[in-house]
Amino acid sequence: MKRIFIIMILCITGIGLINDIRAQGEAAVPFLILAPDSRAGGLGESGAGLADNSAAIFWNPGGIAFLTGSEVGFTHSNWLPMFNLDLFYDYATYRQYIEDISGSLTASVTYMHYGEFIRTGPDSPDPIGTFRSFDAAFTIGYATKLSSDWGLGFNFRVIHSRLADKPTAAEQGSGVATSVSFDIGTMWRPSKLDLPLIGDIGNNFSVGVNLSNIGPKIYYIDQAQADPIPTNFRLGIAARLFEDEYNSLTYTVDFSKLLVDKGEAFRGKIDTTETKKRKDFYETIFTAWFDQPFSEELRDIVTSMGLEYWYGSEAEGFKFALRAGFFYEDPSFGNRKFVTLGAGIRYDSYGFDFSYITTDVFKGAENHPLNNTLRFSLLIGWGSQPQTTPGFPRGL
Repeated sequence: MKRIFIIMILCITGIGLINDIRAQGEAAVPFLILAPDSRAGGLGESGAGLADNSAAIFWNPGGIAFLTGSEVGFTHSNWLPMFNLDLFYDYATYRQYIEDISGSLTASVTYMHYGEFIRTGPDSPDPIGTFRSFDAAFTIGYATKLSSDWGLGFNFRVIHSRLADKPTAAEQGSGVATSVSFDIGTMWRPSKLDLPLIGDIGNNFSVGVNLSNIGPKIYYIDQAQADPIPTNFRLGIAARLFEDEYNSLTYTVDFSKLLVDKGEAFRGKIDTTETKKRKDFYETIFTAWFDQPFSEELRDIVTSMGLEYWYGSEAEGFKFALRAGFFYEDPSFGNRKFVTLGAGIRYDSYGFDFSYITTDVFKGAENHPLNNTLRFSLLIGWGSQPQTTPGFPRGL
């Protein structure tokens, strides 16, 4: 059993979500901060400032306040393909605008499957059975406009982690845990914004902020061994650089930071009984910005950006997109660097996107666990109000 959990830890670490390798597992259930959809995946995993389809449940629920109609979406990805493991990731979303409540209700399901493992006895390597491991989360939310330029969104989430159904050796409990969290996001998308030398960029510029996975620690054995969930701050900007009847070009950039207490071991202190306990989420939302020297705090911020080009006409009902992006994490804080590529089509109410991650462009990174990762997304939307002004699309 111990070997099984070591393999699982290596798989999760290979995802590259634990920003600082010096902190021995900053947060549990890291699947919660995986970029879930193909569109944002093709934009370097940036989306907090764009957030104009149902995947905004993850990127910034405040963006959904600017959408009308209904939409469902589904994303699938085989994870860490170079290892040939039975790991896959699924993400399903739904949003529904309801005029009577002046906003949209949303729901999503996130599922990370880690594969089948062989169970062995405490004193023998002989197999005595098998079990499957997974993480899952169910989210519901609400988004509404505070004014014509401001949107606000909230999510509530139930998290269930099932690493093993039985304890290891003489331990009590099992590898099963449940917790809850919530998100709050806001979007500023001005209808009119005059800039010197540029002119009015209204409806072509937005800024989004999302604070996600705010909630108590999760534990599998007992509360003394609880680990924080990955509370994450994300600031995003999106700008429509060019648009005419058939063409548009949009730039997105996100800055994100994990707001988790890294523990006293990270700060170089002796691990005593008093220092083992890590701060609760309501403290680390504030203190995680100052637990390192300022220069290191800046290096701990992840940067992602992308460009999206659309060709086609809303009136004719057919459009296609090309996307490219770049993801950067400081070498001392995770060292993830990769280029993303993507494409998408829209026909009437239907949309299809895919994205691709490559690390081959970086020397020595050809065998990175994320290399050659593909995501595929299907979207279906209906009932949206037509756009009356240029700018970001309303859904899909």
